[in-house]
Amino acid sequence: MSNKLVSSSRLRIWVASAALAILPLGVGNAQESPGAAPAATPTRFPTKFPISESGNIPVGKKTPFTSYEAVVLNMPGRPVPLEVKVSMPATGTNLPVILLSHGHGNANFLSSLKGYGPLVDFWAAHGFIVIQPTHIDSKALGLRERKLPDAPTFFYSKVMDMHYILDHLDQIEATVPGLKGRMDRNRIAAVGHSSGGLTASYLLGAQVLDPNDTRKKDLSDKRIKVGVIMTAPGVADMATSSAAARRSPALRYNSFAKMTGPALVVAGDKDLNPAFTTRVSYRWDAYTYSPPGNKTLLTFLGGEHILGGIAGYDSVETTDENPERVATLRALVWAYLRTQLYPNDPAWRNAVAALQNSSAPMAKVESR
Repeated sequence: MSNKLVSSSRLRIWVASAALAILPLGVGNAQESPGAAPAATPTRFPTKFPISESGNIPVGKKTPFTSYEAVVLNMPGRPVPLEVKVSMPATGTNLPVILLSHGHGNANFLSSLKGYGPLVDFWAAHGFIVIQPTHIDSKALGLRERKLPDAPTFFYSKVMDMHYILDHLDQIEATVPGLKGRMDRNRIAAVGHSSGGLTASYLLGAQVLDPNDTRKKDLSDKRIKVGVIMTAPGVADMATSSAAARRSPALRYNSFAKMTGPALVVAGDKDLNPAFTTRVSYRWDAYTYSPPGNKTLLTFLGGEHILGGIAGYDSVETTDENPERVATLRALVWAYLRTQLYPNDPAWRNAVAALQNSSAPMAKVESR
């Protein structure tokens, strides 16, 4: 069966084929918060990698899914309404939920509800409802240079978006055709990439300990049962550039000491931006400096900031183009969330075994 797209102004219906084909992914400037190196000129290469759905990681059967955009939430005090995209399996009830927080990159629409297709499409086709907000740091909204609180990264606003979504799941269900009554609200995960990874970490208990900020430090939400933190900024050190730090207090005052929620921290061992730090371990500080007992680190060998191209199909921001890395990552995240949300599900154990038994493992796993 081939892929079909039925389109209207608000509802898109994808019928997934028996085997998902991932388009070749481009290369270019890494997605980052302010202070990143200047954008590189995008270059396209024919893919030299095997293209698969899930690497060698075992996953559940793929099913058709639907995507709806946009649910519009009129959030008080927000300079623009909060727009949300929902992707979900075409059938099924009591479905687990992923709240996906985008990064801060330089592309126009990847950092919005229109990004992260390689992840969203896969997770929706494998049993998750995925909710994607467009945060106000999205370049598509043009608000980064406005004189607004926490501009240009809006670290506080991004986590408030997630709380507001959780508070208005009834409205989202009532708006999206075919969604009502299908969410399992006891099984909700927060997933984020880059600055969106920080958003996920705050929902799990991480804090911004800015002494000049009188707002509430604890931004956690007990409705979030588990998180996935991908290539997020870490703890500031002497090498963190003053220019980058001045533009975002989250870069200067991050603390993971109270991040008690269970988390998978995902990083690449080649993800190093000198505007932030001279140590590559910066990208897994959420693992190193959070309370032990329920933390797992997934490190992709040769991985850079976009982890092979997770931000979008043929993403111009990808500096480490590798569709197989994307396929492996999204399958491993799926497996981790399945086991965390359903403790009797052996998906994560089976996934780690498959990864470690590969002739050339793409990543390594450790826990504390």
